[in-house]
Amino acid sequence: MKFAKTLGALALAAATVTGAAQASDLRLGALYPFSGGLALLGDESFRGFELAVERRNAEGGLLGQNIQIIRGDAVDANQAVGTARRLTSVDNVKAIFGSYASSISFAATQVSELAGVPYFELGAISDPITERGFEYVFRSNPTSKGFADRTIDVIEQIIAPGLGVDPKDLRIAIIHEDALYGTTVAEYQVAAAKAAGLNVVEVLPYSAKAVDLSSLLLRLRGARAEVVLATSYQNDTVLFFRQMGETDWRPKAIIGAGGGYSMQDTVNAVGADGMHGVFDIDFTQYLTNEAGAPGIGAFVQAYEKKYGTPPRSGHSLANYAGALMFFDAIQAAGSMEPAKIRQAVLALDKPMGSYPTGWGAKFDDNGQNTRGLPSVMQWLDGKLTTVFPPDAAVAEPVVGQVGR
Repeated sequence: MKFAKTLGALALAAATVTGAAQASDLRLGALYPFSGGLALLGDESFRGFELAVERRNAEGGLLGQNIQIIRGDAVDANQAVGTARRLTSVDNVKAIFGSYASSISFAATQVSELAGVPYFELGAISDPITERGFEYVFRSNPTSKGFADRTIDVIEQIIAPGLGVDPKDLRIAIIHEDALYGTTVAEYQVAAAKAAGLNVVEVLPYSAKAVDLSSLLLRLRGARAEVVLATSYQNDTVLFFRQMGETDWRPKAIIGAGGGYSMQDTVNAVGADGMHGVFDIDFTQYLTNEAGAPGIGAFVQAYEKKYGTPPRSGHSLANYAGALMFFDAIQAAGSMEPAKIRQAVLALDKPMGSYPTGWGAKFDDNGQNTRGLPSVMQWLDGKLTTVFPPDAAVAEPVVGQVGR
C-alpha cells in the first residue's frame, strides 16, 4: 500500500490541513455534529475524513493543490442549514463532506444543491437523501434498506439455524428512535420481514432524547419478543441496556442497526458482559479479516498513530474509504466543476474489495454507491468482531446468548 510508505509524511500534511489557508489550497467543507448529543460519532466520522485528507496531501494533494479542511458544526437539521449556507457562501468551499446523521445530511444537502456545490455523504444512511433527483449529492456508504435486508439475513442464516427453529416461528420486535434515521431503517425492516414471512409482534418508536425506556421494555416483555431489532444512537442504546439489566428479562437475540451499537464507548458504559452476544449491522469494523477489506491494517495503524487509541467504531473507516473514493473521482474529473465531478463519479467502476471497507464503487443515477454493503458484527468479550460475510469474518457467531 502506498499509504503505508507515507505515514511519516502525515504529520507535515496534518499541519497544513488546519493551518492558515494558502493561495493554492483547495478548500473542502467538513459538516458534522461536533457538539451536542451526536458529537461522539460525529467526531469519529470526521477522524476518518481527516485521515483521508492527510493521506492525500502526503501523496501530493488533489488536482495539484493542498487540501484545507473548513469545519462546520451541525447539532441538528436547523443548524445544518445555517452551517451549509456559511460553508458555501462565506467560506466558499468547493465541496462539502459529511455528515453522519441522516437528518443533518437531508437538510444540508438541500442548501448545497441550490448553491451548486457537490456534497459527498460518507455516513448517513437514510435512503431519501439520494432519492430527490439532486444532481450533486453523492453517497459512498450503504443505505437503510441495505441495513434492513442484512438484518433479515442474520435472522434467517444465523439466529434461526443456531436456535434450531424455523425463522417464521420467531417472535420479532422492532424498536427505533423516531427521527429520520431510525424511522427509515424500521420501515424497511418491517417491509423486509413481511416479504420474508417473519412474525413481527411489535413496532415501537421512541425519542432518542428519552430518559426512561422502562415502558418500552415492558411492552417487549409482554409481547414475548425473542428477537429485538434496534435502531438507535449512543445515549439511548446505553439507557436501553442499563434498564434491561435492571430486569430479569432478555430476548434470545438483539440486532442493532449501527449507531450506538457500533461504539466501543457504549460497551464501556454498559459493560462487556451486558452486551456480550449482541449483533450489529453496520459499516465494516476494524476487527475484520484483511482478505475481505484490503488496507484495513494500514488504516488502523495510521489511526492509532494520530489519535493514540484504536478506532472507536467503523464510522471512521467508512468516512476514510468514502473520501478516498470521491478523491479518485475528483482527480479523474480534472477540476472542481460540479458537472464534471458528477460525470466522473458516475463513471467510477471499482470491484468489491477495492477499499479498506471491502466496498467497491459503482454509482446509480441518484448518486448512490451500489457496492457499499454493510457487514455483520457481534460483541464478543468486549470487542466488536466481524462474523459475516465469511471472507471478512474473524470469528464464528454466538447464538442464543444476550449478556452473561
